[in-house]
Amino acid sequence: MNKKEFLSDLERQLRKLPKDEKEDILQDYEEYFLMGVEQGKTEGQIAESLGSPKQLSKELLANFHIEKMEVTSSTRHMFRAVWAVIGLGFVNLLLVLGPFLVILALLAAGWIAGIAGGISPLLVFANAIVYPEIFEWFDVFFSIGLCGLGLFISIGMYYATVGVKNGFLRYLKFNVYIVKGGKPV
Repeated sequence: MNKKEFLSDLERQLRKLPKDEKEDILQDYEEYFLMGVEQGKTEGQIAESLGSPKQLSKELLANFHIEKMEVTSSTRHMFRAVWAVIGLGFVNLLLVLGPFLVILALLAAGWIAGIAGGISPLLVFANAIVYPEIFEWFDVFFSIGLCGLGLFISIGMYYATVGVKNGFLRYLKFNVYIVKGGKPV
């Protein structure tokens, strides 16, 4: 495979990236080819040393989405980063998706518990309006206690969510590092 074939294949594989990002990457690899030729290597040897454009594009897409996740913390960027890392290899389906879904479920359960505790006084008052004959003051005081507990849980879940996001970002970077064979991300 020569330089032109390699770069056109890489460009086709990187179609999901923004135009300016794609142009920067292609320019970097074009310079890599020029430096390799100056060192006496053939274009075929350089292309072979870079590996498959398809695998290279998967790594570049994963790095791009991980960087986006670092800059802009959003659920959309997190899911795209996870999906891009899963695309690096079948084993990542188990190593990335499994822990991600477990952590996501635990976070969802924590948030649900916090919110449910926080709105419990509203539910008690709604119940008292609908069924006034079964109203008891114990329910009011118990729901106020649950509301306080729900607020503490929600505050804790906020910090847990931020910590999990940062930890999972490091895990994704580490996973990409391992898939690349120990080459820096």
